[in-house]
Amino acid sequence: MPAGSVAETDEDPSILPAPLEEPSPATAPLEEPTSASAAPAASPRLGLRLRWRRWRRTRPFWAAVFAMLGGAITLASVRAPLPIVLEVGMRGLATYLVPLLLTTAGVLLLINPSQRLFYAIVAIVMALTSWLTSNLGGFFLGMLLGLVGGALALAWAPTTGLKEGVRRRRRAGRTAPS
Repeated sequence: MPAGSVAETDEDPSILPAPLEEPSPATAPLEEPTSASAAPAASPRLGLRLRWRRWRRTRPFWAAVFAMLGGAITLASVRAPLPIVLEVGMRGLATYLVPLLLTTAGVLLLINPSQRLFYAIVAIVMALTSWLTSNLGGFFLGMLLGLVGGALALAWAPTTGLKEGVRRRRRAGRTAPS
Protein backbone atom coordinates (compact mmCIF):
# COMPACT_ATOMS: atom_id res chain seq x y z
CA MET A 1 0.00 0.00 0.00
CA PRO A 2 1.19 3.51 -0.66
CA ALA A 3 2.38 5.67 2.22
CA GLY A 4 -0.37 7.55 4.04
CA SER A 5 -3.10 5.04 3.20
CA VAL A 6 -5.92 4.20 5.57
CA ALA A 7 -4.64 0.76 6.49
CA GLU A 8 -1.24 2.16 7.45
CA THR A 9 -2.60 4.86 9.81
CA ASP A 10 -5.16 2.55 11.43
CA GLU A 11 -7.99 5.04 10.91
CA ASP A 12 -11.52 4.08 10.11
CA PRO A 13 -12.36 5.28 6.58
CA SER A 14 -15.91 6.16 7.66
CA ILE A 15 -14.69 9.01 9.91
CA LEU A 16 -12.44 10.61 7.33
CA PRO A 17 -13.87 13.88 5.99
CA ALA A 18 -15.39 13.82 2.55
CA PRO A 19 -13.68 15.94 -0.08
CA LEU A 20 -15.20 19.40 -0.41
CA GLU A 21 -17.13 19.97 -3.59
CA GLU A 22 -18.69 23.21 -4.71
CA PRO A 23 -22.41 22.69 -5.32
CA SER A 24 -23.69 23.96 -8.60
CA PRO A 25 -25.98 26.99 -8.41
CA ALA A 26 -28.91 24.94 -9.67
CA THR A 27 -28.59 22.24 -6.99
CA ALA A 28 -27.44 24.43 -4.11
CA PRO A 29 -30.10 24.80 -1.43
CA LEU A 30 -31.18 28.31 -0.55
CA GLU A 31 -29.82 29.11 2.89
CA GLU A 32 -30.96 31.76 5.26
CA PRO A 33 -28.05 33.88 6.45
CA THR A 34 -27.08 33.03 10.00
CA SER A 35 -26.20 35.64 12.57
CA ALA A 36 -22.50 34.83 12.16
CA SER A 37 -22.51 35.27 8.39
CA ALA A 38 -24.87 38.26 8.39
CA ALA A 39 -22.96 40.20 11.06
CA PRO A 40 -20.96 43.07 9.66
CA ALA A 41 -17.21 43.04 10.09
CA ALA A 42 -15.92 44.64 13.28
CA SER A 43 -15.48 48.34 12.85
CA PRO A 44 -11.88 49.58 13.05
CA ARG A 45 -13.27 52.49 15.05
CA LEU A 46 -14.44 50.07 17.75
CA GLY A 47 -10.94 48.62 18.09
CA LEU A 48 -9.47 52.10 18.36
CA ARG A 49 -12.01 53.02 21.00
CA LEU A 50 -11.21 49.94 23.08
CA ARG A 51 -7.49 50.59 22.83
CA TRP A 52 -8.07 54.23 23.89
CA ARG A 53 -10.14 53.09 26.87
CA ARG A 54 -7.50 50.56 27.93
CA TRP A 55 -4.72 53.17 27.64
CA ARG A 56 -6.75 55.79 29.51
CA ARG A 57 -7.49 53.44 32.40
CA THR A 58 -3.81 52.63 32.95
CA ARG A 59 -2.94 56.17 34.03
CA PRO A 60 -4.45 59.06 36.04
CA PHE A 61 -6.11 60.51 32.96
CA TRP A 62 -8.64 62.88 34.52
CA ALA A 63 -6.11 64.10 37.07
CA ALA A 64 -3.78 65.02 34.22
CA VAL A 65 -6.56 66.73 32.30
CA PHE A 66 -7.54 68.86 35.30
CA ALA A 67 -3.92 69.77 36.05
CA MET A 68 -3.27 70.76 32.42
CA LEU A 69 -6.49 72.80 32.29
CA GLY A 70 -5.56 74.52 35.54
CA GLY A 71 -2.15 75.46 34.15
CA ALA A 72 -3.62 76.64 30.85
CA ILE A 73 -6.27 78.80 32.53
CA THR A 74 -3.71 80.28 34.91
CA LEU A 75 -1.39 81.04 32.01
CA ALA A 76 -4.26 82.59 30.06
CA SER A 77 -5.12 84.82 33.01
CA VAL A 78 -1.54 86.05 33.09
CA ARG A 79 -1.86 87.01 29.43
CA ALA A 80 -5.24 88.68 30.00
CA PRO A 81 -5.24 92.28 28.78
CA LEU A 82 -5.91 93.85 32.16
CA PRO A 83 -4.08 97.13 32.83
CA ILE A 84 -4.18 96.56 36.60
CA VAL A 85 -2.23 93.29 36.53
CA LEU A 86 1.25 94.10 35.30
CA GLU A 87 4.35 92.45 36.68
CA VAL A 88 7.96 92.93 35.67
CA GLY A 89 11.24 91.28 36.63
CA MET A 90 11.72 88.03 38.49
CA ARG A 91 8.17 88.00 39.72
CA GLY A 92 7.08 88.41 36.11
CA LEU A 93 9.09 85.29 35.28
CA ALA A 94 7.32 83.36 38.04
CA THR A 95 3.95 84.32 36.60
CA TYR A 96 4.83 82.35 33.49
CA LEU A 97 6.92 79.63 35.09
CA VAL A 98 4.36 78.41 37.65
CA PRO A 99 1.53 77.71 35.17
CA LEU A 100 3.99 76.09 32.77
CA LEU A 101 5.23 73.78 35.54
CA LEU A 102 1.63 72.95 36.47
CA THR A 103 0.84 72.08 32.85
CA THR A 104 4.06 70.07 32.60
CA ALA A 105 3.12 68.10 35.72
CA GLY A 106 -0.20 67.23 34.03
CA VAL A 107 1.54 66.05 30.88
CA LEU A 108 4.01 63.98 32.90
CA LEU A 109 1.13 62.33 34.75
CA LEU A 110 0.01 60.94 31.40
CA ILE A 111 3.46 59.99 30.18
CA ASN A 112 4.87 58.44 33.35
CA PRO A 113 2.08 57.30 35.71
CA SER A 114 4.50 55.34 37.91
CA GLN A 115 5.78 58.67 39.31
CA ARG A 116 2.28 60.01 39.92
CA LEU A 117 2.86 60.87 43.59
CA PHE A 118 5.75 63.22 42.80
CA TYR A 119 3.89 64.87 39.92
CA ALA A 120 0.75 65.19 42.06
CA ILE A 121 2.70 66.99 44.79
CA VAL A 122 4.30 69.26 42.17
CA ALA A 123 0.86 70.04 40.73
CA ILE A 124 -0.58 70.87 44.16
CA VAL A 125 2.38 73.07 45.12
CA MET A 126 2.31 74.90 41.76
CA ALA A 127 -1.46 75.41 42.03
CA LEU A 128 -1.06 76.90 45.50
CA THR A 129 1.90 79.01 44.36
CA SER A 130 -0.17 80.39 41.50
CA TRP A 131 -2.33 82.12 44.13
CA LEU A 132 0.57 84.47 44.83
CA THR A 133 2.23 84.74 41.44
CA SER A 134 -0.44 84.49 38.75
CA ASN A 135 -3.45 86.76 39.30
CA LEU A 136 -4.91 84.88 42.25
CA GLY A 137 -4.32 81.53 40.63
CA GLY A 138 -6.02 82.34 37.35
CA PHE A 139 -8.88 84.08 39.12
CA PHE A 140 -9.35 81.05 41.40
CA LEU A 141 -10.46 78.76 38.56
CA GLY A 142 -6.99 77.68 37.43
CA MET A 143 -5.86 77.12 40.98
CA LEU A 144 -8.93 75.03 41.83
CA LEU A 145 -8.53 72.89 38.70
CA GLY A 146 -4.84 72.37 39.51
CA LEU A 147 -5.69 71.36 43.09
CA VAL A 148 -8.39 68.94 41.92
CA GLY A 149 -5.98 67.41 39.39
CA GLY A 150 -3.27 66.98 42.02
CA ALA A 151 -5.72 65.46 44.50
CA LEU A 152 -7.05 63.03 41.88
CA ALA A 153 -3.49 62.01 41.01
CA LEU A 154 -2.73 61.37 44.69
CA ALA A 155 -5.87 59.25 45.02
CA TRP A 156 -5.43 57.27 41.80
CA ALA A 157 -4.07 53.73 42.02
CA PRO A 158 -3.37 51.37 39.15
CA THR A 159 -5.77 48.45 38.81
CA THR A 160 -4.52 44.93 39.20
CA GLY A 161 -5.56 41.92 37.15
CA LEU A 162 -7.55 40.52 40.07
CA LYS A 163 -9.71 43.62 40.39
CA GLU A 164 -10.35 43.63 36.64
CA GLY A 165 -11.40 39.97 36.78
CA VAL A 166 -13.81 40.68 39.63
CA ARG A 167 -15.33 43.54 37.64
CA ARG A 168 -15.82 41.31 34.61
CA ARG A 169 -17.53 38.62 36.70
CA ARG A 170 -19.84 41.18 38.28
CA ARG A 171 -20.77 42.57 34.89
CA ALA A 172 -21.49 39.08 33.65
CA GLY A 173 -23.80 38.49 36.61
CA ARG A 174 -21.74 35.82 38.30
CA THR A 175 -20.68 36.08 41.92
CA ALA A 176 -17.06 35.91 42.99
CA PRO A 177 -15.92 32.58 44.41
CA SER A 178 -15.52 32.60 48.18
